[in-house]
Amino acid sequence: MRSHKNLSFVLGMFLAAGLASCSEPQANDNTQENTAGAIESEKLTFTLDTLHTDFENPWGMTWLPDGRMLVTERKGEILIFKDDAFTGEKLTGVPEVHAVNQAGLLDIAIHPDYESNGWIYLAYAKDLNNGGVLTISRAKLDGNALVDLEELIVNMPEWQGGRHFGTRIVFDKDNYLYYANGDKGSRPENAQELNNSHGKIHRIHDDGRIPSDNPFVDVDGAVASIWTYGNRNPQGMIYDADNNRLWSVEHGPKGGDELNLIEKGKNYGWPEVTYGIDYDGSIITEETEKEGMESPVSYWVPSIATCGMALVTSDKYPTWKGNLLVAALAGQHISRVELDGTTYVGEEKLLNEIGRVRQVSQSPDGYIYAITEATGLMVKIIPQD
Repeated sequence: MRSHKNLSFVLGMFLAAGLASCSEPQANDNTQENTAGAIESEKLTFTLDTLHTDFENPWGMTWLPDGRMLVTERKGEILIFKDDAFTGEKLTGVPEVHAVNQAGLLDIAIHPDYESNGWIYLAYAKDLNNGGVLTISRAKLDGNALVDLEELIVNMPEWQGGRHFGTRIVFDKDNYLYYANGDKGSRPENAQELNNSHGKIHRIHDDGRIPSDNPFVDVDGAVASIWTYGNRNPQGMIYDADNNRLWSVEHGPKGGDELNLIEKGKNYGWPEVTYGIDYDGSIITEETEKEGMESPVSYWVPSIATCGMALVTSDKYPTWKGNLLVAALAGQHISRVELDGTTYVGEEKLLNEIGRVRQVSQSPDGYIYAITEATGLMVKIIPQD
């Protein structure tokens, strides 16, 4: 279902907090909606087009060169949109998924050279023996059917419970594929151990081969695909092509969500260092910094439950260009994060109480889209002159 008018219950709740450091008190909300339905944020006036209202647990989104958009539902469906409207069609041939708790069908991405090779990449949990495993696969399209499915890498060992599966898929300028895998929740120390795949960001070739220059390929017993470790549960990741930088956001425990600049072979500290505490209020560690471990570029206390993210490169949003847009599940908003190079400057809260924002993406034609859980929305941000 598509509405070209803003939903009244959504418009009534759009607020934005001014620039605020995550470690300082937030500024007062200052965004206002004018009588024409425009939303005035700190640096941009925009309207919101509500394109869909019936999602259950959407996760990832990508666009095909023919203009169609594909959106994953965690239960194992891929919905097809065309001209900003749901076509009523879904892809067939989707692999069976281990849809338990946070696990299921997660991210989707097309190869940078899709027009010549036709590869679509999927991240999902599948059943294996005594639990689920995060799997990265690729397939091609024949009409609305996925065909020629290839499993590229399976992240062992399998795990029960369905918690902390990550994940996002991104490609860099050399077509290396990066993906994130959470620590699985019940055993945080997974993230510090190189002999398992969990609590890590991984790097592979687009066909699943392990790059020979990965940081731990020559370490005895280490999982060769590991790029970084000590990552609790990254559910957002983007590649900044202009600066050759990889960014991620990851969930902290109770407090301590992190924005991290991801660099080869580095240890991001979980659970040895954190700005959060355990969910029962107990102390995980007194340490927020430790030698040999990377500190976040920024962090959130209390947690906003960071999820997908986008880097604004579009000329349609000149005052947001170079900013990160970070989806917030528990926060139910989008955080617009300003950077000076790799230094955090501040942030603004957008679309407050819109719902649990799962992903924010910039389309090939330069517009910003977001999808939400609970409220089940797809929205498009339309800048005003």
